[in-house]
Amino acid sequence: MTRIDEILEFNRAFVENKQYEKYDYQTTKFPNKKIAVISCMDTRLTEILPAAMNVKNGDVKIIKNAGAVVTHPFGSVMRSLIVAVYELGVEDVLVIGHHDCGMQNMEAPRLIRKMAERGIKTEKLDFIGCCGIDINKWLKGFDSAEDSVRETVNLIRSHPLMPADIRVHGLIIDPATGKLDRVE
Repeated sequence: MTRIDEILEFNRAFVENKQYEKYDYQTTKFPNKKIAVISCMDTRLTEILPAAMNVKNGDVKIIKNAGAVVTHPFGSVMRSLIVAVYELGVEDVLVIGHHDCGMQNMEAPRLIRKMAERGIKTEKLDFIGCCGIDINKWLKGFDSAEDSVRETVNLIRSHPLMPADIRVHGLIIDPATGKLDRVE
């Protein structure tokens, strides 16, 4: 049985046994706490981050990506924040990086070598360059999670479409304990 088959089999039982009912406590698409969170996609944060913040289903909008980074001022993460602010009533944005992040010290050449090992041809990488993408910059990680959070916070705060009354905060979470520390 494949992983997707396992998921779908579980899902059938989940629906048949009405296990979804415990998640339906009068919530809507609007975040109850008026918060949007940009967080890393790290699997260790899936349950500990909401628990450490005391948030439940319906409380916040969570946007996850590698490193909790806004890489482009007009990319999908920034678009999601703009929609969250203007359409969904978000008033606070939390950028939450974490210790021991996989993006920390990530090097594009190493990742490109792994792509080649999996069959990605040099011509495809060259094509990306022809499209105006600097693949080495696009795939580069960061040296310090704190500095990365600061950069993302500053990008959001200074974005031309972000209203001045939106509060943007930077935090670092310990994925082992859930301890949150402010990044100034």
